[in-house]
This record gives sequence, structure tokens and C-alpha cells, in this order.
Amino acid sequence: MRISQFHFQTLKEDPSDAEVISHKLMLRASMIRRLGAGIYNYMPLGLRVIRKVENIIREEMNRAGAIELLMPLVQPAELWQETGRWEKMGPELLRVKDRHGREFAIQPTSEEVITDIARQELKSWRQLPKNFYHIQTKFRDERRPRFGVMRGREFTMKDAYSFDRDVAGAERSYDAMFACYRQIFNRLGLRYRAVAADTGAIGGSRSHEFQVIAETGEDAIVYCPSSDFAANMELAEAVALLSERALPNEPMQQVATPGKSTCAEVAALIGVPLNRTVKSIVLATDSTNEQGAAAVTQLWLLLLRGDHDLNEVKVGKIEGLNQGFRFANVDEIDHHFGCKPGYLGPVNLKGSVRVIADRTVAQMSDFVTGANQWDHHLRGVNWGRDLPEPACIVDIRNVVEGDPSPDGRGVLAIQRGIEVGHIFYLGTKYSEAMKATYLDETGKPALMQMGCYGIGVTRIVGAAIEQNHDDRGIAWPAAIAPFEAVICPVGAAKSELVRAESEAIYQTLLAAGIDVALDDRDERPGAMFADWELIGVPVRITVGERSLKEGKLELLRRTGMVSSICDRDQVGAAVKTLLAATA
Repeated sequence: MRISQFHFQTLKEDPSDAEVISHKLMLRASMIRRLGAGIYNYMPLGLRVIRKVENIIREEMNRAGAIELLMPLVQPAELWQETGRWEKMGPELLRVKDRHGREFAIQPTSEEVITDIARQELKSWRQLPKNFYHIQTKFRDERRPRFGVMRGREFTMKDAYSFDRDVAGAERSYDAMFACYRQIFNRLGLRYRAVAADTGAIGGSRSHEFQVIAETGEDAIVYCPSSDFAANMELAEAVALLSERALPNEPMQQVATPGKSTCAEVAALIGVPLNRTVKSIVLATDSTNEQGAAAVTQLWLLLLRGDHDLNEVKVGKIEGLNQGFRFANVDEIDHHFGCKPGYLGPVNLKGSVRVIADRTVAQMSDFVTGANQWDHHLRGVNWGRDLPEPACIVDIRNVVEGDPSPDGRGVLAIQRGIEVGHIFYLGTKYSEAMKATYLDETGKPALMQMGCYGIGVTRIVGAAIEQNHDDRGIAWPAAIAPFEAVICPVGAAKSELVRAESEAIYQTLLAAGIDVALDDRDERPGAMFADWELIGVPVRITVGERSLKEGKLELLRRTGMVSSICDRDQVGAAVKTLLAATA
């Protein structure tokens, strides 16, 4: 590519509305331009990166036996109504009407459409297994789009869907996609972790996220350095931190704690460690009568150690809370506990409140908790003596760094990550709702077993920048850089030698299969170098008259800004060596 025939316009200053480094650098490097909230034009440089990401994905999906098709962006409401997601998806699902008043969804994902294809096309067990995928625009109406392409409303995603005869087959398809995703992210040149994850709104029973490691990541990744355990924070199991409950060592007594409503404040006031306190969190579940009117509100008292945080995803899987819950309001708490929040506890409860104790809390003794009396707490509280043994003991907290690993093979560490891929085993969630069946070997209809597998194509671009940048700009992995190398002639306007050799080097690198750009603009060297350092092309070849007369060229590896000298006639091999080091 001759840059005089290309287009980009870099910016010297960070845009004021950009929050994260990838957003800033993509705008400054002329990769995107904002059109609306969470909606971007992908400029030529940005599109080149996207196409390279797509090509790697496509090659590996095809190699894994998946079949590419293309499903529409606009989908009939009737399909979404069949699965119940028309109502469940909420405001993130953008709904539109055509001129006849028929409703449609602007697709955020394609489970319904692909299941409709399967139920029409796949009739016999002889046609299974199948795995269809497409790379298509998606739209999710985020309440607060932010972070540029990391959490935009319109984005590009590769989504794939497998169909199998039975669970064993579906597991094989899942494992094949897991291996395929590893190969994809290895080829992209990104540092990542595959972690066990919650299935969320997509549904299903088995799930892994692929997280790009970055300090700016929104997600917390939990892993054990001495084993293979890895999970996201939502799913990571928190084991009890006490192997057994100690015997009581002090009597229960009420202590005045005026104005001290948090565990940290109370612990400091009465002189106990924070891990001796227990916090109370009150949830509510609502039921309705046959007419649909509100009937009964049940309160739940969740007990956590004072230095731990509630994990709402884990709570949402507890029987009785798995159909939806909310945090109780002040009036409900006052009615059941006789006290406002901040001084609540499990001793001498009034009314029908269900108590759930975290695993660690269930093993505690002589702990401190609220007295259900304003400005007072209880210390020396013990299970079995001062209050009934907890009827429900379950993991409801977030793990913390240094917790024992659930596999018993070390302690946990936590790092930040950006989710760029997610795979699910769906089972029959969608095939049952949409009656997607095939005829088995006996001629009887059976539901197809499904899996789905997504990769955020445009999000990968932002995540790669978050992981690969410095104070000069982007430092792309070679596999997805907009160009692998750029030739920067110095003094070309005044030197026929520089012009001729730059052209010859350009042709040499093209012939060697290197994706190279020739910067033939009439630009000062400093400005030219700054542009390409900002854009992040992995290798820069500087062509100057003085070095040419010595038969030499200067090369710069963008990662680490490492300079080297090579012989003019070895430039192709030298560039390939540097690209291999940048992969």
C-alpha cells in the first residue's frame, strides 16, 4: 500500500470524551470516528485490523469443521416470542416496526434464527452433528455505552451454533470449539486466560470465557498459579476459611456502638479484627396470587464475614431466590427487624425471615453482629448457643486473593481481564422452546442438543490495544496490525537514490509476502515516525541516503522501540525475523 493513495489523519491530543486508552488511541490513530453514542465509523486503518481478526477466526472455524452462513441483522419478533426472550431481554433489545406494524428485533445474537434454520433443514440423525457460524453486525442498546469499541452499542461478533444428537455429541462439539478458540487467540498474539463462567442470560449449563489480560479490564479473573483452576469472579467457588468451628470463649453481650453502622467502624470501636464481624444483607422475594396481584413478600437475611462481599450471581442460584430477588427496602426491614439497616443481626429475629449463612460465617464463633437495636451490636455471638444453627449454608461471597483454591492445590490470585469470547453448552433450552427435533435411528423425534460460541471481533481490537501500548501509541501483535511493516524514506524529495531504493525495498517485501506500506508522503521524518509509532506498525524500515551508501538499513521493532541495522540485501529476512518476535 502506497500511503499517498491511502487515508488516515492522526490526532496529536487525546480526545476529551475518551475514557480508556484503547478509545483514545483508536481515535488518535485514525482507526475510528464517532457517529453517535456507542456507534462508530471504522476508518481504513481500523477496518484493516478488523479484517485480519476476522480472517484468523474464519480460518480456524473452518479448520474445526464449522460452516459459514450469514443471518440477517433484522429478525422477526415471532421467533423471539417463541423462546420468551422478546420480553426477557428488556431494553437492550432494540425493537422496530415495519410499515405494516410488524415487530422486529435488531439482533444482539442469533439463537432463535439459527434454531429456526435447524428445525427446517436438519431432519435426520444422519445430518448431525452440524456447526454453523457467521460474522455479523450486532446491536445492543446499552444504557450507558462507554469505552469506545469495548462497550459500544453496534459491534461485530462471530457467533457459532452447534447441533448434536445427544449430550455426548454436544460435549464433543463444545470441546472442539474450546480448542478452536485457544488456537484463535494464540494466533491473534494475545495474552489470555480461558476461565469457567456463569451462563447468564444466554442459558445453558457449561460455559467458559476467554479473557484478554489487561489492567484496565472490567472483569476479575480468579486463578491458581500452581494448578489449572481458573474462573471469573461470578463463578469462582469460595471455600470456608475455617476448617472447624472453635468452642465459645466469651459470653454474648450487647455493646453500645453509637453512630457506628459498618463492620469496619464497629470493629475499630470495640477493638476486634474485622474478620470477627458478620454483616447482614436483607433481600426480598415477591410472589403473586392467581390474579397476578402482589401476595406475599419473603425476607431473606444473608450473613457474610465483615471483610467479604456478596456475590449476587451465586445468590441467584439458591432455591427460593433463583426466580428473582431484590434488596429489601427500609420499611420492610424496620417491620421485620424492628430496626433500621446498619444494626441488623440474626439473633432473636422477629417474624418469618429465612437465614442464609456463608460457609465461612457458619464456622465462626464469638463473632460480632448487629443487635437489631439502634446504635447497638452484639459481641461473643455463637451458633447453637445464642441463635439456632443456620438452616442454609452456601457459598455466597466473592473470593479474595490468597483464598485456598477450590481444587486444594494452592491459593488463589486475581487479575483483570477483558472478555472477548464466550462459549456455552445450551442443551435443549432453545430446541425445546422452538420444537427443533430430528428423527433418530428408530424414526422417533428427538430434541437437538445445542451449543453456542461467540467472539467479539471489534472488542478484540480494543482489548489488543489495552494490552499492547506505551506512551507513544499502539504496539500491535504482528498478526493483526494494519500493516506488518512500513518503509519510511528520509529525504526522498531530494534524493533519487532514496526514492529508487525505497521502491525496490517495497517490491522486495511485497514479493516476500509481507503486508508492507510505503510512506511516500512528503512529510518530515519526525512527523512521519510519530504517526507510525502511534499507529503501531510492528516494523519500521528507515531508508536514508547515508546508510544506503554503506549498504545498510535501520530497522525498528515497535514493541520496546528496539533499533537494529541490517544489510540492504537481507531486508526481507530481517523483517520476517522481527515480525516473528512480535507475534
